[in-house]
Formats: sequence, C-alpha cells, structure tokens
Amino acid sequence: MSDTPILTIRNLHGKVADEDIEILHGVDLEIGRGEIHAIMGPNGSGKSTLAKTLSGHPGYEATDGEVIFEGEDLLEQEPDERSQSGLFLAFQYPVEIPGVSIANFLRTALQARLDEDEELDLFDFQDQLLSRMELLDMDPTFAERAVNDGFSGGEKKRNEILQMAMLQPKLALMDETDSGLDIDALQVVAHGVNALAKENPEMSFLIITHYQRLLNYIRPDHVHVMVGGRIVRSGGPEVAEELEASGYESFKPAAAG
Repeated sequence: MSDTPILTIRNLHGKVADEDIEILHGVDLEIGRGEIHAIMGPNGSGKSTLAKTLSGHPGYEATDGEVIFEGEDLLEQEPDERSQSGLFLAFQYPVEIPGVSIANFLRTALQARLDEDEELDLFDFQDQLLSRMELLDMDPTFAERAVNDGFSGGEKKRNEILQMAMLQPKLALMDETDSGLDIDALQVVAHGVNALAKENPEMSFLIITHYQRLLNYIRPDHVHVMVGGRIVRSGGPEVAEELEASGYESFKPAAAG
C-alpha cells in the first residue's frame, strides 16, 4: 500500500455559492489509502458543506486553500472529472429517478467511464451486478426497480451502497448515510462498507455522521471532530466514544479560537 495520501486538504475555506457567508474556515485533513475516516459534528458545523465542496456540487464553492486527490488539484476539476478520477459521493438525501431502473442507471454510469469507441459488455455487466448484489446480500430483483422511486430510507441507502460496489471508487464520501435509518438499515449500510473495505484494502472512506451509532458497526481508523467550520480534534475511535458521553460543547472554544 502506497505511503502517499489519496487525499490532502490544506486550509480549505468554502461557502454556499452566491452567498457571502463562509462555512468552512480552514479545514486540514489527510486520508491515506485504505483508511476509514469519520467526521463528527453538530448541525451547521460544515460537515455536509465539506462533502459537497469536495464532490463539486454546484451549490457550493471553495474560496481558499487546496485539495489534492491522487496527486491532482481536485478543485480545478469538474464534477464528472472528479467522479472519473475515483471520487464517489453517497448523498444524505438521494434523488428519485422514475422510469430508470437501477440496472440501466449503473450500466450507463459504467459506460461513461469507457472510451468513446469502447462498448460495455452486457454479459460481463450482468455478472458483475449479480456478484455485487450477492456480496451485499441483496435480492437480484432489486436492480429492476426504478432508482429510489418509492423507496424507504433504508432502500435508498442500500442503493447507494450498490452503486459504490459497482463503481469501485478510490475514495467514498458518505454524507450522513445513517440519517433517519432504523437499526436494520444501519446494519445494511455497515455491512456494505465493511464488505467493500475487506474486498479492496486500498479503498478509502470518509464517513460524515452526527452520532456514534454507525461507528459501532464500522470501526474507523481516525475520527475527527468538526465544529464551526474547522476540524478541532482528531484521534482514534475513542474520540467518538468521548463525544457520545460528553457531546460537542467542550469543543466549541477550540472552534472559536
């Protein structure tokens, strides 16, 4: 495994596009290959803004700092280029696409990664899809449903994990994937992440969450506390346990300093 970090963030500042209110106030973060990082923080701390800024969401923009992903300047890339280079965003609120099956959606996404004169082999795609669904303990008929149309919260998150399994990103950003999930759905998400991490030891994850409960099932290598638009504490899994016991109040003076 390479010693070169897959992602390096230095002094990143960012805001909602077309607004003058800065949300990120100098984020510094480094993620190694094969590492699982978790960012925890209260509402309004900048966690989701960070994920959306990294993914190239048009509603957010970086105003200062740099982000290096796989040796390239991530902030200079368009959203599709970031995806092509191996970045994946699991949305907090996945959108519905009525009339488009999950299988067709995934086939189109994989085709987009190929050269213009290259055609995706449908038999290989089908084999890969069935293999991924088996890995995630999913019913094969799930792939014939329209993307998120009428899905429960847990089914939407299951679909996100399937997309991740098919696209095999180098770094998966998971923006509050546990939001609104019951314990069964939470275990589905955790099983998917753990299965993919075990299968591909160089795949990295950045899990953004409010609560420790997801981290009871996915054990992170590093936990970061974000308050007031910056990371104010980093450590191991014990940081999440400390937060569960004492909350975020003790970190607010560090964010203001």
